[in-house]
Amino acid sequence: MGSRGLPLYVRVVIAVVLGATVGIVCGAQDIVGGITTEHLGKIGLLVIRVLKMLAIPLVMFAVIDAIARTNLTGVMGLRLIAICVVNVCVAMAIGLTLMNLIAPGEAWQGHISELAGIPDLATVKAPPPGASLSPIDNLMRWVPETVVQPFSENNVIAVVLLALLAGAALRSVKRDPDATESVGTILRFVDGTCRVLMKMLAWVVEVVPFAVFGVVAHVVGKAGLGAFTALSGFLGIILLGMAIHALIYYPLMAWLVGRKHPRVYLGRGANAILTGLSTNSSLATVPITLRSLEAMDIRPESARLAALVGTNLNNDGITLYEAMAAVFLAQALGYDLPVGAQVTIVLASVMAGIGIAGIPEAGLIVLPLVLSAAGLPEEVVAAVLPLVFTVDWILARARSAVNVMADMLVAILLDRWSRARDPEPVPDPD
Repeated sequence: MGSRGLPLYVRVVIAVVLGATVGIVCGAQDIVGGITTEHLGKIGLLVIRVLKMLAIPLVMFAVIDAIARTNLTGVMGLRLIAICVVNVCVAMAIGLTLMNLIAPGEAWQGHISELAGIPDLATVKAPPPGASLSPIDNLMRWVPETVVQPFSENNVIAVVLLALLAGAALRSVKRDPDATESVGTILRFVDGTCRVLMKMLAWVVEVVPFAVFGVVAHVVGKAGLGAFTALSGFLGIILLGMAIHALIYYPLMAWLVGRKHPRVYLGRGANAILTGLSTNSSLATVPITLRSLEAMDIRPESARLAALVGTNLNNDGITLYEAMAAVFLAQALGYDLPVGAQVTIVLASVMAGIGIAGIPEAGLIVLPLVLSAAGLPEEVVAAVLPLVFTVDWILARARSAVNVMADMLVAILLDRWSRARDPEPVPDPD
């Protein structure tokens, strides 16, 4: 299970099988030397706490680095942002509509308190804090009183706002010739910190299978295999949302707005989509994405802007997954989610994905932050995340494929926009 030669999803599957076996055989009894499955579960939950601890600073430094280093003109940036905002709004509309109409999380009601070991949790009905209809009230909630407050509270929205401000300030200051050396030092520090944090998170992700093993052993030992029956609903509803967004909305937009037939968009983009699906990384797929866009006759500047610069914004797969997962688990707790609370979940999903997209397991890393923003108690977050991880290896690949498709759609729309304003000259006949 700890072999680094095996892909993470294989090790997670092995961990689920071994954990379930230990849970069935040992139940709540001692395994050896007084160690029970409950102890294994508690050890596994420590991994989740470390994951949550490291995710916030990584989001902070990744956003600063992306904003400060990106070479983007005002017009190009506005076009890119406009397309990305429309795409993510459609994704959120699809996801929240499915979650509110079908309410699949209700099938888990009663299970969460059992898994978390808190008897009265199932009766908790108070909704998590959410956005209000007053922009001033929302700003007051999201803007911290001190710089350290967002980090102590794991407030991802406030952290990203702070990072955006810092990144914009660095962009402005580095234009001053007298500040070139000092700003360069800061940028190198930011880049180095990002690399260190990503390495630390990579180490933590490597031990996720052990966390899954411990928690699955505990859950199966206490509640039996029936605890996993609702995971099929969780997996199915999120895959449905991604399928509608990626296989219906994207091809329609590419065809109706970008003038690229679905056979072109899906056919010539198939290599990039399948590469993202197999590598579990839209960032690693960039070379294939650029080659696919070239085959679609997309101008290099549009392709590079969407796939290289825009990859920090084209996170529909991650944001859709984070929001739907948070609503699913809130429903399982019996929360009545008003519109304001769902807006907060959406904003947290978008913010969490801005600087961390493109790397393997990005959705896994930021999910604890979004669940906290949704108002879920920390005990619940720690208890259910390892269960979610048992199917996350499937959803992770779907997220990456959706993100790659988003990169290609943005490139197609940018290219259509640029050709309308600056058509290529028709060569004179010989």
